[in-house]
Amino acid sequence: MHAFRWALVVTLATLALAPALLFGAACGTNSDPVPAAVPTTEVVSLPGVDTSVLTPRERREWSAQMSELLAPCPEVPVNLAQCVRESRPCKACLPAAQLMLKLVQNGVAKKDRDELFKARFDTKSLKTVVTDGSPEKGAPDAVVSIVEWADFECPACQAISPMLDALLERFPGQVRLVYKNYPLKDKHPNAEYAARASIAAAAQGKFWEMHHKLFGARGKLEPTDIEAYARELGLDLAKFRADLTSPATLERLEKDVKQAEGLGLEGTPFILINGREVNDIFFNDPESWVKLDIELAGHTPKPAPPKASGDPNAPPTSAPSATAAPSTSATVAPSTSVTAAPSSSATAAPPKK
Repeated sequence: MHAFRWALVVTLATLALAPALLFGAACGTNSDPVPAAVPTTEVVSLPGVDTSVLTPRERREWSAQMSELLAPCPEVPVNLAQCVRESRPCKACLPAAQLMLKLVQNGVAKKDRDELFKARFDTKSLKTVVTDGSPEKGAPDAVVSIVEWADFECPACQAISPMLDALLERFPGQVRLVYKNYPLKDKHPNAEYAARASIAAAAQGKFWEMHHKLFGARGKLEPTDIEAYARELGLDLAKFRADLTSPATLERLEKDVKQAEGLGLEGTPFILINGREVNDIFFNDPESWVKLDIELAGHTPKPAPPKASGDPNAPPTSAPSATAAPSTSATVAPSTSVTAAPSSSATAAPPKK
């Protein structure tokens, strides 16, 4: 099994930063070397970004990056600072500046911050995903399309599944979920059989029911177990058994696998949102990721549901958070494909199996 790639931000935040500047060793004579001037960075102040939470050193680091990083919209050829300050037509600039502030505050190294920025916001990271024929749920015309490749025997996939369901409930009509199979046959002996069973159940209109049965089985995926699930779901067992090995089932499975490999899958779960592979930023706060993608698409996210009436202090119901797993986002095209919006964002990814 692949181990989960736990949140990069949490890991790096625990690292101590050591001083880096050393000056001349001798002192007290006119011939002593003069220390080189330390370059100064103009401290940036941007509307909508609260830098008061940063130390002076962190503020300088963040300010330098605001001047170095370009706006994530190709049609806006300025740096992030100018984009935000001048309210340029790139909706991703302010969220990008806010994200970089959080990463600096959490002690993430500059190299890693640059990579996270690129993963979440660079339009070159977007991928086109054909979803025709794959099981899906949610609004067909949703502005946020989540495409997941998973393995029913993968613990990471089992953990992520309820989170994805929660996002559908949190943003009704604005999110759709597409499922594709990627069984890790070399690591999970029952994964391919389970994948074929899900496709066979789909042939009788019961894909999502079988999907939940298989993920809820917690490893009980022997052929006898799966046939019992089919019986519980009221499937035509003769047809189910025939479809397990039918050419159509094998073709569907092979199509999913080849597509994932062509997109760079390295493990499961492999998730693309509006064409962008998700990273740790998504798994640490999935609701914020989806909310931003809805906003970047020019829509208003549905409000969070009211707090439970029995407990005035209870937090609103929302998608649970997770740690590392794969990452990507995209903007929904027709219901047969998913392509990323030019101004969408990106970050780190969760652990895989």
